[in-house]
Amino acid sequence: MLRSFRWIDGHADVWRLFADADVFRIVTAALADPWAGDEITRVCGVESRGFLLGGAVALRLGAGFVAVRKGDGLFPGAKVERTTAPDYRGRAHCLRLRRDALGPDDRVVLVDDWAERGSQAIAVRDAVEECGATFLGTTLIVDQLDDATRRKLGRVVSIVRAEELGDSSL
Repeated sequence: MLRSFRWIDGHADVWRLFADADVFRIVTAALADPWAGDEITRVCGVESRGFLLGGAVALRLGAGFVAVRKGDGLFPGAKVERTTAPDYRGRAHCLRLRRDALGPDDRVVLVDDWAERGSQAIAVRDAVEECGATFLGTTLIVDQLDDATRRKLGRVVSIVRAEELGDSSL
């Protein structure tokens, strides 16, 4: 899987992981399988890569998928909204999920490709809990979280830690 990873102009190119069916299957299994015994009922994913990963992980776990939208695009129905703390680029995002997508019997995991500061994950956790569901944790391709943030997110599972990917300037 790591052989498929590339830095391009100092930015992580995780899109390559989706282009190869075998690598995508391995990534999906690595994100889902650690949660197999946790009776997950819903998988959340933040657009856009979280939609791809979250849908695939939800299928593997036999769970439903809950989309978390950014911005103000079309998303009918009553919503729970959270504004994130600034991300690594200094941008705050409004994240929205449909209020009727989760209830008190739901056990939720968030799937994402990369977490630098954890601001999106914390916002999703808060929105999930406002809906009355139980937020169990986060599963990531790349974990760049500090220990304090990791503790706020329950269980954090990752395929790789950011420092294992090598120099981004190459």
